[in-house]
Amino acid sequence: MPGHGAMHAPSATARLEPTRGNQVSGSVRFTQMGEQLQLRGDIKGLAPHSEHGFHVHEKGDCSSGDGNSAGGHFNPHNTRHGMAMGAEHHTGDLPSIRANAQGVAHIDVKITGVRVGSGMDDIVGRGLIVHRDPDDFMTQPTGDAGPRLACGVIRRDGLG
Repeated sequence: MPGHGAMHAPSATARLEPTRGNQVSGSVRFTQMGEQLQLRGDIKGLAPHSEHGFHVHEKGDCSSGDGNSAGGHFNPHNTRHGMAMGAEHHTGDLPSIRANAQGVAHIDVKITGVRVGSGMDDIVGRGLIVHRDPDDFMTQPTGDAGPRLACGVIRRDGLG
């Protein structure tokens, strides 16, 4: 029915847990809105007024304690690292997050080139990582964003 598509829009959620020695945690929901993917959530435990690299990584594995088991950035098209909405970037390159005075980053953005539930750019089952440092969007292949503060697996909503 027209106007009811958003009710059944494919969505997925990542629950971020701190890596060893860190306090960062939160939840991010990804909702497919046509060709755009909406990201909404909150991440807490960050330093006040800090900026952090934020990426989808290739593996949905946070077992290593330091987040390195999630592998590198999700990059099915074998492109160079860059800004999420730039001409060339990894599928997993997301906009950086910024913490407020209380150390909480509120996320509410829409991006393209990433999908929930279908196609080569599907992020379901991948890892979501918050890095310690800002992403410089130039250094290959990581953006020089530093160690991983939190890791979560992106899981499809409403499935078992």
